[in-house]
Amino acid sequence: MSPIPYGRQDITQDDVDAVVGVLQSDFLTQGPMVPVFEQAVANYCGTTHALAVNSATSALHIACLALDLRPGDWLWTTPNTFVASANCGLYCGAQVDFVDIDPRTYNLCPNALEHKLVAAEKAGCLPKIVVPVHLCGQPCDMRAIHALALRFGFKIIEDASHAIGGKYLDEPIGNCRFSSVTVFSFHPVKIITTAEGGMAVTNDDKLAERLGLLRSHGITRNPGLMTKGPDGPWYYQQVALGYNYRMTDLQAALGASQMTRLEHYVARRHEIARRYDELLKDLPVTIPWQHPDGYSGLHLYVIRLQLDKIRKTHLQVFEALRAKDIVVNLHYIPVHTQPYYQQLGFKVGQFPEAERYYAEAISIPMYPGMTQAQQDEVIYRLREAMDL
Repeated sequence: MSPIPYGRQDITQDDVDAVVGVLQSDFLTQGPMVPVFEQAVANYCGTTHALAVNSATSALHIACLALDLRPGDWLWTTPNTFVASANCGLYCGAQVDFVDIDPRTYNLCPNALEHKLVAAEKAGCLPKIVVPVHLCGQPCDMRAIHALALRFGFKIIEDASHAIGGKYLDEPIGNCRFSSVTVFSFHPVKIITTAEGGMAVTNDDKLAERLGLLRSHGITRNPGLMTKGPDGPWYYQQVALGYNYRMTDLQAALGASQMTRLEHYVARRHEIARRYDELLKDLPVTIPWQHPDGYSGLHLYVIRLQLDKIRKTHLQVFEALRAKDIVVNLHYIPVHTQPYYQQLGFKVGQFPEAERYYAEAISIPMYPGMTQAQQDEVIYRLREAMDL
């Protein structure tokens, strides 16, 4: 059997035809497919605006800038995420801090957030922005986090890089009911892909205008945003300091094609997860718990080893699986333990739930094209790796 990766893209002939169509058109970079893809995502999420960019990292960065995050401000996020969720604050010159995770959902814990906010209010250092991360596709408790935002005055950026196609309170993740901006990722291992790419969605007209400027050098051709009338039809003005964060028409064509199968992909992931749940129920592992308020996008299926019940270490199980071509991964190394963040003053032991999760977690293979035979092989090799 070929190696079984923890995740992989699904590319159909329709996807290929969509990309070839752009290659044979007059537009390769900025053309008609970018707004088509944006509209498809906006329609799906039920938001007013969607702005495609070249990565979710770029989307996080310009979302922070659009919300006026500056030096002297604070951004808080979870330590259990990819570094981009925190780095976006540093890009703006702000300071970053973390809130520990809920031990069942592995997402930012609202109770820990409230406790930290009360202390920060007394110290006069409340965050300007909080970035909850919908880890593995499971939505955070956004209603509780939003209530705290109203009480303590911070803005919310949802990092939904794992979560397009999921739901919270029976509504699409990304509708921004409880946030200013939601960010998606379209990396190849995510739920749908544009190869590389991301999206910021919002219901705020002014924020959308600002996001649009920031992703494209701060340049506008809209006379309403200019300081004087245009010199001619060629005219544009740079009215802000922006970046070249644009998505190409090639990527957007792939994304628009993939969007037509989004619900199928998520439903298929749930089928695979249900079968894993059954196959793993008698093994010494903790399977993912799904909060009843959410319908996960299930980007990842993470097990936690019950190390007190097996004779192998976390590392030994991980390496044994990879040695048998089960290409597992670990999502994530707590950000506060990274050397760069240690240099900023963070220390091991500050966020114990995230550290306990890291010591036990393994992301096992999960993608729509996975077969039952491949799932069976994963379970067989996992039992073997745990010496059961």
